[in-house]
This record gives sequence, structure tokens and C-alpha cells, in this order.
Amino acid sequence: MSHDQNFKNLILDYPRQALAFFAAEEAADRLPGAEIVPVRQEQLKDRLGDRFRELDVPLLVQWPDGRREALLFVLEEESDPRRFSIHRLVHYCLDLGELYETDRVVPVVIFLRGQAPRRELVFGTERHAYLRFNFIACELGTIAYERFRDSGNIVARLNLPNMRYAPGRKLDAYAQAVSGLANLEDDPKKQLKYIDFIDTYGDLDENERASYKREYPQEAKIMMSFSERFIEQGRLEGRQEGRQEGRLEGQAMILLRQLQLKFGNVPEAVRRRIEHADPQTLLAWSERVLTAAGIEQVIGD
Repeated sequence: MSHDQNFKNLILDYPRQALAFFAAEEAADRLPGAEIVPVRQEQLKDRLGDRFRELDVPLLVQWPDGRREALLFVLEEESDPRRFSIHRLVHYCLDLGELYETDRVVPVVIFLRGQAPRRELVFGTERHAYLRFNFIACELGTIAYERFRDSGNIVARLNLPNMRYAPGRKLDAYAQAVSGLANLEDDPKKQLKYIDFIDTYGDLDENERASYKREYPQEAKIMMSFSERFIEQGRLEGRQEGRQEGRLEGQAMILLRQLQLKFGNVPEAVRRRIEHADPQTLLAWSERVLTAAGIEQVIGD
């Protein structure tokens, strides 16, 4: 799974905590009493191949009592700062503002590695600035992990391995991320999902894993329990899949995997349609995945 998809899942699973961490200067004191609604992105694409449209996660923050005007947050993850385009971000924010008829748009860029190459864009001349644009830059690698080591914000805790730490503190950052997941998330499915997130960005080698087990036995035990649940879940799914016919089962599994890689979680209703589809229909749907902007465009009539 790509970094973009990893962070998109994280933001959509924990929108309130994501805004409180990634956009603290705008969101920290605004979120109590607010409703946070993910905004569909597909309708904003001019072309199905517009890659940058898929990287952004817009969240609409509304206050039901009307005490504040709605805010639209646009979050984008960049694993390589050299790919970042402030012009692209301006374009997207203007599109969103026009679509929702608001000027209250907060752009946020999460830099997984490195720092923002450019923080402001000004259109104008030596006489006047006609358009001035900047954004919130969350540069994970510049944040001291000690600041959030014991945080009650699960998004901050999961990102401890992405923060700055002294060479001898890598295992502690990893362990505190695992501990945070265990203490702050009760849903077994999300525990399994985000232990993989921690493992991906912790990136321990074999020697580090051995040291981790010795120095952090409690956290290592937590990971083992997650792994055992994951293995058992895989066995159960394997038994269920084994009852389906071979070739048709293979086509269905490939299509499901394609949908998961491109769009994330696949709704149960969609899974049922795929499992009961005939071979020709499965083939047609698999071809649509290449250009579809959403699951509905894949399995629609």
C-alpha cells in the first residue's frame, strides 16, 4: 500500500484526531462540538487520470448550533518534498472553495520526509500582490517524538516512528506507538490495521527486533497478540474462500484486491456482488478499475 493511501486511511479513520495533530494551529480549539464530514473527491476531477486529486483528503468541519461558519480542511501527504507542487495545491483549494461556495479553506500538507520546499506563493508585480497563498506544513521528521510520546491522540502516537529521535531512541518511539495503539484503540480490526502502519514506518531490522523483544517485553507481547489474531483471521478467511470454485474464486479475489489497493476498504455489499458475479462480469469490472474514480464506477450497471 502506498504512503498516500496509508495516510488517507489514517485521516478518514480518525478525522478529529488527525486535524488536532496535523493542523493544530487551526483545529486545536475549534473541534469541541463540531461535526467532521469527509468530502467526496471524485466529483472534483476534471480527468479520471488526475493523480493529484487522489492524494488530497478534504474534511468539512461544521457546528450544528451555528455558532461558527463551516471550515473546509484539505490534507495532503507528500512522502517526497520534491514532488510537492504549491500550484497544484492552490488549484485544488480554489476548486473546493468554488464548489462549496466558501473562502474558509485550510490547506494542510503532511511531509513524511524532509521539509517543505516552498511555503508561500504570491501572484503579482513589484507594485501589488494579487493573490497570496500559504499553507500549514506538518513536517513529521522535524518534530521531537518526546513531545507526543505519551499523547492521548492516537494519530500522534501512531506517527512516533516518523518523528525525530536520537539514534538510541528508535525502539522507544516504536514501543510507545504500539502501546498507544493498544491503549487508545479498542476495535480489533483497527488494531490489526494500524499495527501494520507502525511496523511499516518503524522499519526495524532483525537485530532491532531482537533488541525490542528484550527491552520492551510488554509491547512485544501486545504485537504478538495482534499477530496471532491476524493469523487466525487469515485461517478463517482461507477456509471460507476454499469453499468457492477455483477459477471464479481467483477472479473475484483479484478484483477485490485491486479495489482495496486503489480505493481502500470494500463495502460488504460490494463484496457480495463480486462473489456472486459470473466470469464475464468479473472481467469487465476488472478492466474498469484502471480508469474508475470510485467503486461505484467499477460495479455500476
